[in-house]
Amino acid sequence: MNTTRPVTPVLPLATERLALHPLGLDGVEIRSGVWADWQKDNREITTPHSFGWLENDGTVDNLRRLDPAAAGVPERRGPWFTDSDLYKALEGVAWDLGRAEPAELTALLSDITAIIRNAQLPDGYINSFVQAGLDVRWDNLVKSHELYCIGHLIQAGIAHKRSTGDTELFDVAVKAADVVVADFGNGRRSDTDGHEEIEMALVELYRETGDRDYLDLAQQLVDVRGHRTLDTTNFGDSPYYQDATPVRDETTVVGHAVRAIYLLAGVVDLAIETGEDALLQAAITQWESMTATKTYLNGAVGSRFIGEAFGDSYELPPDLAYGETCATIGNIMVSWRLLLLTGESRFADAIERALYNLFAASTSTDRTGFFYNNPAQRRTALEAAPVDTRPDRADAPGTRPVWFECACCPPNIMRTIASLAAYVTTTTADALQVHQFLPASVQADLSVGSVRVQIDTRYPLDGVVEVTVLEAPGAEWALEFRVPDWAGHAELAVNGLPAASRTDDRGYVRVSRVWVPGDTITYTIPVEARLTVAHPAVDAVRGAVAIERGPVVYAFESVDQQAGVDLNHVELLRDAELVEEIREEFLGQPSVLVSARGRARRDADWEGTGWKRLEDAPPSDGDEVELRAIPYALWANRGPSVMRIFVPLEGSAA
Repeated sequence: MNTTRPVTPVLPLATERLALHPLGLDGVEIRSGVWADWQKDNREITTPHSFGWLENDGTVDNLRRLDPAAAGVPERRGPWFTDSDLYKALEGVAWDLGRAEPAELTALLSDITAIIRNAQLPDGYINSFVQAGLDVRWDNLVKSHELYCIGHLIQAGIAHKRSTGDTELFDVAVKAADVVVADFGNGRRSDTDGHEEIEMALVELYRETGDRDYLDLAQQLVDVRGHRTLDTTNFGDSPYYQDATPVRDETTVVGHAVRAIYLLAGVVDLAIETGEDALLQAAITQWESMTATKTYLNGAVGSRFIGEAFGDSYELPPDLAYGETCATIGNIMVSWRLLLLTGESRFADAIERALYNLFAASTSTDRTGFFYNNPAQRRTALEAAPVDTRPDRADAPGTRPVWFECACCPPNIMRTIASLAAYVTTTTADALQVHQFLPASVQADLSVGSVRVQIDTRYPLDGVVEVTVLEAPGAEWALEFRVPDWAGHAELAVNGLPAASRTDDRGYVRVSRVWVPGDTITYTIPVEARLTVAHPAVDAVRGAVAIERGPVVYAFESVDQQAGVDLNHVELLRDAELVEEIREEFLGQPSVLVSARGRARRDADWEGTGWKRLEDAPPSDGDEVELRAIPYALWANRGPSVMRIFVPLEGSAA
C-alpha cells in the first residue's frame, strides 16, 4: 500500500476498515481537458476575483481590525458567518499549492494567515462577529456559526499542511480547535452548533494529529444532535437543524440541506474511525433516501427556497427548485467517504452526476459568475444584479451574479475544483481503481510495487478511455473501471485485443495481469443520447421527458430555439429521433448538442379561465419545430434566457 500519506482532503487512519484507499494531488494530476482548464482558471481568474470581493465586502477587514496594532480599519460588516467564506477560499488556495507554488498564492496565504493569527485571542478563540462585541461567546450557538467557522479554519489549516508541509495556518487552526475541546469536551457543554461542519473537521484533525480528543469531541457533537438540545425558539424548528431525531434513528435527510449533508459527512467519518455499524447504516439509509427520492436529475438537492431545505419524498418541482451549490458539493463529500468505505460504484455515480451537471453549471464559463441556487427550469428571462445580495429570493436570476452577500458557494467551488484530482482514482493492495474518467497521470504504490499510468480520454464527448502503462513491477496487478449505472455495460481491450471481463457486484470491471510499460487498455462505455423519465411520484414532471447523454443532463434554452418558439409551450414528439451534433468549440469547450422534433403547442386557443372539462379542452397540436438542447452545465452564459430540462411528451397531460 501507499508508503506516504497522500495530499488529499479525506485521509482516514482506520485504513483496515476501508474498501478503497485514496490517492491525492501528489499522485494524480489532471493533465488536460475541461477540468484541467477550469483548475487553471480557478487559480488565475476565480481566486483573485474572489479575494477581491472578500476585501471589498469587509470579510478580511473583519479580522484585520481585531489586531491590537490595527488602526483605521472600518467597523465590522456583513453576516455573522463571513469568517468561514475566507477560510474556504484559503483552503482552495492551499490545495492549489499542492500542485504548484506560484509566489503570489504563497504570499496571499501567508499574509492572510498573519491577519488571522493576530486576530486570535490568546486562548485560541476566534470569531470576528463575537470579538466585535456583536454576540457573546458560545451563547447563541443555534445561530452564531462559531463552531462552523472554526471547522472551516481547521480544514484550511489541514489542507495547507498536507499540501506544503507548512504549519503556519495549521498551528492557528489547532489552537482554535483546542479551545473548543477545552470548553466542550468531556461533556462540559451539552449543546452544539446550529450549522454542522465542525464534526468532519475534528475527525480530519484527529487523522492529522492522532489526538483522540478531537475524535471524541466529534462523537459527542454527533451524539447530542437530535435530542432538541438547541434553542430554536427564534430561529425555526428542530428538524431544520437536524435536532428532532437522533442521528442513528433518522431514516432520511431533513431540514436545511447543507447542514444535513455536512452532518452526514461527519457521521461517515466517525463510522470509518470508530467502526460503529449503527452510524454507518444510518448514513447509508439517509443517503439512499436522498438519492432515490430527494435528488434532482441534475444532481441538485434541497427543493425548498424556504429554509434552503429538503422537502418531502419526490417533492422535486423544477421551476421551484432551490438546489444550493453548497448542498451538491456536500453530497460529493458524503459520497466520496461512502465510496472509500464500501467500494460501491453507486457512490461514484452520484459524484459524477453532481460534477458534470449542477456543479459544472454553478460557475460561468468566464469563471467570475456563480449560482447560489440552481434552477431546473426558468420560465422568464431575468437579468442578474451585479451583486445579488438576496440569494434566497424566489425570482432568482437566470444569469449568474458575480458575488453574494452570503458568499458561501464561490469559495466552496474554489476548494472543490482545486482538490478535484483527489476524487479520480483509488487503490487496493493489488489494484488501481478509476472512478472518474478524466485525462490524468496517476502514480501509486501497490503491495507489489510502484505503478504509473496515463489516462487519455475525451469523455463525455465519447466513451473511450485509454490507459497506458508507463511503469509497472514484474508482478500481477489489476486495473478496475467503474461501470456507470446509466451505461449498464462496457467493453475492455488490452493492446487492441478484446479482453474478457464482467461487472462485479460493486459495479466495476477488472483486468489483471503482469503489465509491462507500453501496454494499453481501452475501456469503452456506450455514450449516446437517451430520454429519461422521473419516478411517477414526482408529480411536477409526470408525462415529461428529459435528455441525457452519458453522464450529462441536457437543457433546452431559449437562445438555441428557432424564432417564435416559446419553451413554456412546447412538447416533444413521441417518435422523435435524438440527433447528436459534435461541436469542437461551443461556449469555450468541446460539446455535443442534441436536437429532436417537437411541437409548438397552440395554448393560446384556451379562452376564459385556465380550467376546462377534459372533453372541452382545445387541441394542443401546432406546428412541428426542431428543439435543440445543450448540456445543462452551459446554460445561462449568453444573457437572460428561458430554460427547462423536462419537456412534456406529445399527448401527455403535463
